[in-house]
Amino acid sequence: MKYGFQHPSFTYDGTGSEVVNSLRRVVALAEELGYDSFWLMDHFHQLPNVGQPKEPMLESWTTQAALSGFTSKIKIGVLVSGVIYRYPSVLAKIGATLDILSKGRLIMGIGAAWHVDEAAAYGISFPVARERLMRLEEAVQIILKMWTEETSSFEGKFYSIRAAYCNPKPIQLPHPPILIGGSGERQTLKIVAKYADACNLFGSPQTIRRRLEILRAHCKNVGREYSSIQKTKLARVIIGKEKKDLEKYLKYIPERERLEQAILGTPEEVSMQVEQFQEAGIESLIAYFEPERELENLQLFAEVMRKF
Repeated sequence: MKYGFQHPSFTYDGTGSEVVNSLRRVVALAEELGYDSFWLMDHFHQLPNVGQPKEPMLESWTTQAALSGFTSKIKIGVLVSGVIYRYPSVLAKIGATLDILSKGRLIMGIGAAWHVDEAAAYGISFPVARERLMRLEEAVQIILKMWTEETSSFEGKFYSIRAAYCNPKPIQLPHPPILIGGSGERQTLKIVAKYADACNLFGSPQTIRRRLEILRAHCKNVGREYSSIQKTKLARVIIGKEKKDLEKYLKYIPERERLEQAILGTPEEVSMQVEQFQEAGIESLIAYFEPERELENLQLFAEVMRKF
């Protein structure tokens, strides 16, 4: 099992230039503690389950470019870039640039996008789900072509490129891994089976197990080796040394829903839940913590990591 860390809130990182030093401490600590990857969300407003829309939110790709210079080992990525936010050929160029700046540590996270209110606020067109998924499939093909071909051309229903250059190429060969986020069983997981190096899922171990069986079937149908796709999960981890540290959270998440929504408990209880996800087929767990207790929980969860 590998472990990643997502930093979903900038509310406690200070203001102005303080933010840079705060983020530098966070990502450096994650690397020092042995986390395998560091992630930011690709959103322009804060999400409802994390904070208020008006709370600070840095643009993810430019932020990761800066943070890559403060680390040397930890992989970096955006979990995940909404396909409607950037033209695929431009996103391919951004990704190639960040792979070079990080000396080959990029994981390209991409998805169909879902936050309609955010799109409306920024004046970004938000097509129906079916079209967004079709755009996602075309976008992944364009990114792969631009990363691996000298000049790239593609003619799709929504996107086209003609003799496009992406030089210099990414450092990683044959290309940086592409992670597709989303649990749509009929379309998203089929796109994963066809193109992705990794998938990111949500839900309890039971839910994960069912979705991975569906992914396995898609892989069989398209002639893809199921084991070649890394299975990852983004998890809200609420961890405390003692039960009393968790009381304020217990009343908001009914027990029957906890494994669907979060990993919650003392280090021993969290360890048992992580083991359940590992048994369900998850190979990389990407944790995010309550923003006001992030550094404390980052270190406490590292104790769980060492047990595995």
